[in-house]
Amino acid sequence: MPEAAAPSNETAIDLESLVADVVAQAVKAGASDAEAAAREGDEFSVNVRMGEVETLTESGSRGLGLRVFLGKRSGSASTSDLTAEGIRQLVEGALALAKVTEEDPFAGLPEAGEFGSVEGDLHLYYGDVYSLAGAERIEWARRAEAAALAADPRITNSDGGSFDATTGRKALANSRGFVGSYRSSHAGVTAAPLAMDADGKMQRDGWWSSARRLADLESPEAVGKEAARRTLRRLGARRVPTQRVPILFAPETARTLIGSVFEAASGDAIWRSASFLAGKLGETIAAHGLTIVDDNTMLLPTGAGGFGTSPFDDEGLPSRRTVVVENGVLRNYLLNTYTARKLGMKSTHNAARGLAGAPGIGCGNLFVEPGTLTPEQILAEVPAGLYVTGLMGFGTNLVTGGYSRGATGLWIENGRLTHAVEEVTIAGNLAEMLRNVTAIGNDLVFRGSVASPTLRIDGMTIAGA
Repeated sequence: MPEAAAPSNETAIDLESLVADVVAQAVKAGASDAEAAAREGDEFSVNVRMGEVETLTESGSRGLGLRVFLGKRSGSASTSDLTAEGIRQLVEGALALAKVTEEDPFAGLPEAGEFGSVEGDLHLYYGDVYSLAGAERIEWARRAEAAALAADPRITNSDGGSFDATTGRKALANSRGFVGSYRSSHAGVTAAPLAMDADGKMQRDGWWSSARRLADLESPEAVGKEAARRTLRRLGARRVPTQRVPILFAPETARTLIGSVFEAASGDAIWRSASFLAGKLGETIAAHGLTIVDDNTMLLPTGAGGFGTSPFDDEGLPSRRTVVVENGVLRNYLLNTYTARKLGMKSTHNAARGLAGAPGIGCGNLFVEPGTLTPEQILAEVPAGLYVTGLMGFGTNLVTGGYSRGATGLWIENGRLTHAVEEVTIAGNLAEMLRNVTAIGNDLVFRGSVASPTLRIDGMTIAGA
């Protein structure tokens, strides 16, 4: 189908030519090396509450960042002024900052032979995310909320339904010969209803669907009905006594555990010795069946690119697949060029950056490889435990592995979900939790760049009544 043009209030700019020209200007002005990044994008977002439009945003943005080197000194600056004068000031500002910074022996761009880009179409951009007229986008949000409200008379209120669509382009160039760019798109629909029980107590939950193209989104009605189902099952929630029982993490909460593993395996945390995984390469740090992969090149089952897929990282190194944990053994840390040099290793092509500053470390599509058990089979083996559907707070200590978070979910009794649970805390140690993964589900679905199937973890404590 022909691509619908995304809205824009600015004239088109060749971003590759722009970043290459800025790099050339920086080198001419005295930089020993330079790297420029540019981004532009359009965004539409609407939130409808009780059928009425509550917020509506439609915007476009464009920005340019520059990082320069004077030997082992570096400086960076960014701007949204892409005029000749604006770019001149950008170059001068970055060089001025580099002159007053201290030398860093590990600073610098990757070596010239390391740059590259994944060949072929990674299916990151679809123009159909803007194929709906504005009134239809608003109607999608209304339909999602209406489906939730109509599902049950106990659903009496709503935090709203929403629809969003974005498109963007990113370009990167440096003085060592790399120039590259790519486009991306995203669309999403959500619903967040509120239900009231017989005692007048309110409960809230929600659901969403995300995709790179409109055609892959779940229907607003499906999203609304699922949001209603999740909200209704929370009615009658109560605390349970403090005890030590198996914990089942639903996919939407299990993914947060994997996010913590990413942070612990990040090169920044490793070289600072601020992670319980420091010095553990090649050691068994998790249950035998647990494999965690970071794949920046993967396609989703729909054929669209993954939410974390890109042709190159934010230093211009080609995207790749990295096995972080293989059958319980820690195989790789996730590194950019700087942290790799600090550790005497090679980058895993995980550089991530905004427009200004040095690159940090980001994941691509980070996931737990699915097991063979259905969630129902895992559930059936639990005599008593908690099925965690929601988490609150940020309770992971990466240095010690200490883990403690507020939780909501459903109580398991004799392999069946019985009643909703709230106002409890689940606690353990992430290092021990990884070793105590006793079941892995087959229900891996990507709703973002980090994903996990259902996980059963034994040996955790519920702090409740």
